[in-house]
Amino acid sequence: MRVVIIGAGWSGCAAAIEAKKFADEVILLERTDLVLGCGNVGGIMRNNGRYTAAEELIAMGGGELIKTCDENATHKNLNFPGHEGATLYNVCTIEGSVRRFLLKSGIDLRLISRVLDVVTKNKKIKKVLLSNGDEIEGDVFIETTGSTGPMGNCLKYGNGCAMCVLRCPTFGGRVSIAEKAGGRDFSGERENGNIGAFSGSCKLDKGTINKSIVEDVERDGVKIIKLSKEDINMDKLKNKVCQQYALKEFAENLVLLDTGHIKLMTYYYPLEKLRKIEGFENVKFIDPYSGGMGNSVRFVSVTKRDDYMNAIGVDNLFLGGEKSGLIVGHTEAMVSGTLAGYNAVRYALGKELFKIPNNSLLGDFISYSNNIDNFKDSRVKRYTFSGAEYFARMKELGFYSRNNDEISLRIEKLGLKDIFNKI
Repeated sequence: MRVVIIGAGWSGCAAAIEAKKFADEVILLERTDLVLGCGNVGGIMRNNGRYTAAEELIAMGGGELIKTCDENATHKNLNFPGHEGATLYNVCTIEGSVRRFLLKSGIDLRLISRVLDVVTKNKKIKKVLLSNGDEIEGDVFIETTGSTGPMGNCLKYGNGCAMCVLRCPTFGGRVSIAEKAGGRDFSGERENGNIGAFSGSCKLDKGTINKSIVEDVERDGVKIIKLSKEDINMDKLKNKVCQQYALKEFAENLVLLDTGHIKLMTYYYPLEKLRKIEGFENVKFIDPYSGGMGNSVRFVSVTKRDDYMNAIGVDNLFLGGEKSGLIVGHTEAMVSGTLAGYNAVRYALGKELFKIPNNSLLGDFISYSNNIDNFKDSRVKRYTFSGAEYFARMKELGFYSRNNDEISLRIEKLGLKDIFNKI
């Protein structure tokens, strides 16, 4: 059995790890020279309901990457506006840790391998075609290419190429494999009807910030600096991809987190205005380099799928991460990627596909985030365990818990204990 995965962000890595438990050969294709994609500038785990989701995934046997993030933590059980109990992982060390885990697991990781097209027959992908001329056949395919890029989309729907961690000018833009194979793509929207949404944060160079501020952030994990009234802009919250961070506190203050670099919790901030704040006179952006004017635009290419993570219209293609819905976050990507990897193997073996029951948090999330055509203004919504509409829903349904024993017992009673380690 050969499983071919396109895209090595958090979701693609989770899918590869899951598939390799059962498949003879797992090929993970990544167009850049790094795995993890946006995970290289992310850094936030276990905040709010993501804690419950992480522990459910671990109890189900799919928590390898959760544990890797915990091992690379800079701070644990951290609180900041609207969020409790967060773990911050070190974005400077996480990529190497995950890459080593993938290779140790026997996954055939192929970097700088950009997929341009597919060959299909009878609603199935037979092989993918790479930019270097290679052709890779497979029994089943998983697409986790994300929803950002190529450059034209950031120009059309944002403020131009922001020179973000995805580095489309160097490695080429994302290509929708699902659409090439006959799937149905759609775009998320903002409240004003514009396509997509801006990535929600930036990275600042510690060496360009006042030493005492850096020391505060490194010691406490978070520092909040109140802005003057003339610098407050509430309207910018409407453009953020991360609705769980679209709180007034993120417009009224600079919220800084220690994730190896200094994480600034806003999608961009005019450089000249930022440098007028005491302690930031020499500040520079690390990601995106154009963080004084713009950021990457996400959710411009999402594919319709079912609750098994199977792409609608393509029998042997499964989806994970932002490619699979208007879902936000690393934990969310790992959950969807793990299920995609599991069902890809079941499909290749001719077994019935597995649906996580809706009386678990993860099952409800996969199903609820898939009702894109059933809700008014559904393409404006974003789904995450850490805030906004879905966090409220999980609390109403009684899913939210930070008690590991309680979470594990619930999974065991549902017959889902270590399900992702069985086939």
